[in-house]
Amino acid sequence: MKTASYTELKNNLKSYLNGVIDNNEPLIIHRSGNQSLVVIPLEEYNAIKETEYLMHSPAMMQHLQSAENHLKEGKGREYSLDELKEKMALRYHYTR
Repeated sequence: MKTASYTELKNNLKSYLNGVIDNNEPLIIHRSGNQSLVVIPLEEYNAIKETEYLMHSPAMMQHLQSAENHLKEGKGREYSLDELKEKMALRYHYTR
């Protein structure tokens, strides 16, 4: 994990931010006398927030555990991406 001081970041902002994106590597920014920060790609942040949301819903956690057990018992079904899109469109009345 890369680290930088606030001054280093300020002087090399483009390079550090490109490193976060290009290498998918978080950047820790140390700020003298203040809390440190972490810079991560937006997609990673969104994935963290989605996971956090799912884990805070007891009903969703129960559903996910049930689905996982279902798969472990060999009762799952494999779908192609097109099949899944079609199934979701029908279920939620989406149109393509």
